[in-house]
Amino acid sequence: MCSGRRNCVSGCGHVHAPDQGRSDCVAGKYTEDGVLLLKVLVIPDVHLKDWMFDRAAYLLAAGKAERAVCLMDIPDDWGQEFDLELYKETFERAVAFARKFPETLWCYGNHDLSYVWNQPESGYSHMAGQIVNEGLRHLREALADESRLAYIHRIDDVLFLHGGLCEDYVKVYLPDVDPDATDEVIAAINGFGCLEMWREESPVWFRPQLYANAMYRENELLQVVGHTPVQSLRRDGNVISCDVFSTDRSRQPYGTQEFLLIDTETWEFRGIK
Repeated sequence: MCSGRRNCVSGCGHVHAPDQGRSDCVAGKYTEDGVLLLKVLVIPDVHLKDWMFDRAAYLLAAGKAERAVCLMDIPDDWGQEFDLELYKETFERAVAFARKFPETLWCYGNHDLSYVWNQPESGYSHMAGQIVNEGLRHLREALADESRLAYIHRIDDVLFLHGGLCEDYVKVYLPDVDPDATDEVIAAINGFGCLEMWREESPVWFRPQLYANAMYRENELLQVVGHTPVQSLRRDGNVISCDVFSTDRSRQPYGTQEFLLIDTETWEFRGIK
């Protein structure tokens, strides 16, 4: 059962320079052969695709980005509830990736939290519960700082999170926090538990691709989200959707299966395979 703040999973999730407005005219950095260098590689919803970590590791080792952010949903996929070895292998790859690339930030997804809070949902494996919770524990232990695993992270004026942060959620659940104090808002949300987060309007569940709610500080902040499968990387307003690795019920790829590369200063982005 949900038990509110006692199930807090993290602290503040910001990693950024001091507040400053983003300039659209800031030039990006390029290699000698004209390839745009971008700061962050985003690993979207994993869903037992352990090979995603291998591919991301290759791209980082090749210098395609400075660091990674993972939007998690590490467990569960169509018809895989009984493949316990796949659950185990996927978490082992995640932990190995965290150790190899310690600057990586991790954003809880609803599928990860369903095991933490015992809230079964689609794809939930009653047999894999212990494996998932042990895997999440090993992931936390692999981090130099547990705050690198949170609901929301901020780099410059870009928020990274699983679902999306809408304006109404901040108003309703943080009535005593100045909505313009972004770091305070993030810190407060990252201190929430099941009671505040296991609902469709929360940052791990909300789907801005499907609803017209105003997004949090949509004229000042960009949000990079997963959770909702899309066929290709896309930006709508202040939201970039990048869950392009998900599959349909027959386990065929729904999207382009490319990682998002983004410059958090200029907001330039592109895909890379």
